[in-house]
Amino acid sequence: MTHELDLSQFEKKMIIRNMEFSDIEQIIQLQNECFPGMDPWKVSHLESHLSIFREGQIVAELDGKIIGSCSSLIINFDEYDDRHTWDDITDNGYIRNHNPDGYNLYGIEVMVHPDFRRMKIGHRLYEARKELARELNLKSIIIGGRIPNYHKHADEMSAREYVNSVSLHKIYDPVLSFQLLNGFTLMRINPNYLPDDKKSHKYATLMEWNNVDYRPTSKRHFKTSYPVRICVVQYLMRQIKSFEDFANQVEYFTDVASDAKSDFVVFPEIFTTQLMSFMEERAPSLAIRRITEYTEEYIELFTDLAVRYNVNIIGGSHFVKEENDEIYNISYLFRRDGTIEKQYKIHITPNERKWWGISAGDQVQVFDTDCGKIAIQICYDIEFPELARIATDKGAKIIFTPFCTEDRQGYLRVRYCAQARAVENQVYTVISGTVGNLPQTDNMDIQYAQSGIFAPSDFEFARDGIVGETNPNIEMVLIGDVDLEILARQRQDGTVRQLKDRRHDVYSIHYKK
Repeated sequence: MTHELDLSQFEKKMIIRNMEFSDIEQIIQLQNECFPGMDPWKVSHLESHLSIFREGQIVAELDGKIIGSCSSLIINFDEYDDRHTWDDITDNGYIRNHNPDGYNLYGIEVMVHPDFRRMKIGHRLYEARKELARELNLKSIIIGGRIPNYHKHADEMSAREYVNSVSLHKIYDPVLSFQLLNGFTLMRINPNYLPDDKKSHKYATLMEWNNVDYRPTSKRHFKTSYPVRICVVQYLMRQIKSFEDFANQVEYFTDVASDAKSDFVVFPEIFTTQLMSFMEERAPSLAIRRITEYTEEYIELFTDLAVRYNVNIIGGSHFVKEENDEIYNISYLFRRDGTIEKQYKIHITPNERKWWGISAGDQVQVFDTDCGKIAIQICYDIEFPELARIATDKGAKIIFTPFCTEDRQGYLRVRYCAQARAVENQVYTVISGTVGNLPQTDNMDIQYAQSGIFAPSDFEFARDGIVGETNPNIEMVLIGDVDLEILARQRQDGTVRQLKDRRHDVYSIHYKK
């Protein structure tokens, strides 16, 4: 008679399952074993993971002991910068940015107890992730992987050289080599990914596994975005006692724009005529010449503000006396890198000639900035469509119009023309005006304005072609975002395509300069 062995006494029960709240203490102990010297999860982190996305939190259990785990969330990776950090992608470890409608499973951690690292635990966890991606019909799995052996080679090679050597199997890295064997491909190398990962010198390899079973279920897709934030200042003209008073007001608005992370802040036309309020010169033509004496202080002020507050400034406009003793109405671009450009007003109004004897400029400038090409067309200039078309042909995507008008009729001429230029040229236009009063200041005693940001009129743009507008005749700022990528798409595929559909065989604009 044979004795039947009880095989159950030899069994070791390996289970891959979802994490439970009761596992949290073991997970934190496991992390301390796996990553000594690095900050472990907090209980609140893991509780958040389980509350938000339990399916993405997986553990390996052997005979009732947690010996491995992995954590993940779902995102739309296109919404994140390729140079993101671990904190960016995990919401500082709490995964509150998890998006159930996203396309990508992002793995934020895998760990296996050091005593069980020859049992293919990591492989099993990765396979569980892949199965989850298939079940949820996700496009890919993305991970930011450590390169923990890099510290041994950092003195002799760059992170890129190290990764290449591991990829060619010349060097073994316990994480990167493992990921490559599991079907992940290298996307890029991210610096400063995990600040406390000293062994990797803070580097991480951005890796991706593509789900070949992915089935598109809608026409939803992501397109590139190129947002530019603009702060428009509707500036109150009021009596001041010194240039320092003017500088304080200007700095206040620049600070507001900077706090809002604006790329541009725009001031109105000839708002430096506010300086006339503390001058005792009554004759308008002489008062204007007095203002030109502040040109250097004006330029130094705005150059300093642009650099200090990290914002490009359209410095309204200012009357400048040049070597020929003629006075011009000039708008300056003060870039945040400290460089300066200028645009002369080309069309001078009858009023400017009569009261101040202003001379006309003769060049249409387009300026390079860190947010693409822009143009400045001062007040009356926006009412001449040829100028905007020339600027557009030179590459301008945004036309800034500082203006100063005394009544509603004058204001509406500027506004309607700015909106027309946006439609005609498929560009964004921005108008910034003065409000308030300057008593006892001839030709600047009253103001009327309602500033705004305008877009072409098509489905992807703001309703009515108005990105935003201020309330009329009160001092305030308008902050709005425009998207240069939408502009490019609409020029190519919009309902109408004014730039592409021009009849060059019938007409043309000849720019003599």
